[in-house]
Amino acid sequence: MHSTVTEYANRTQRGAHMYIRGDHAELVVGGRLDVRSAADARTALHSAVDTGVGDLVLDLSELDSWDATGLGVIMGAHRRAGRCGRRLVLRGVPPQMQRLLVATRLHRILAIEGGIGVESLPRV
Repeated sequence: MHSTVTEYANRTQRGAHMYIRGDHAELVVGGRLDVRSAADARTALHSAVDTGVGDLVLDLSELDSWDATGLGVIMGAHRRAGRCGRRLVLRGVPPQMQRLLVATRLHRILAIEGGIGVESLPRV
């Protein structure tokens, strides 16, 4: 059992907007990762990168959506992990986000558990 060192919830008037829970080895990101939650998400991800060793798994299976700012947060964490001798690994990337990674060709840069089957992605 991992001890929780990171737990963050960004709330709006309608309830939870974005949350991150986990430790320096695995984080679960849920809700919406966008311009409103980016700063806090960046802080939580950088803290996890800085305090651990080895791969940092980012489970996105509970993520509802992300925008360009949210994607920038993921890329920033990826770069920071590389500078720290770590690797950021994405797990459970929802299909609509897989399409965005393919469209931006970031699926070639980011480590994605199980990869992305480009031919199996639903067409928009």
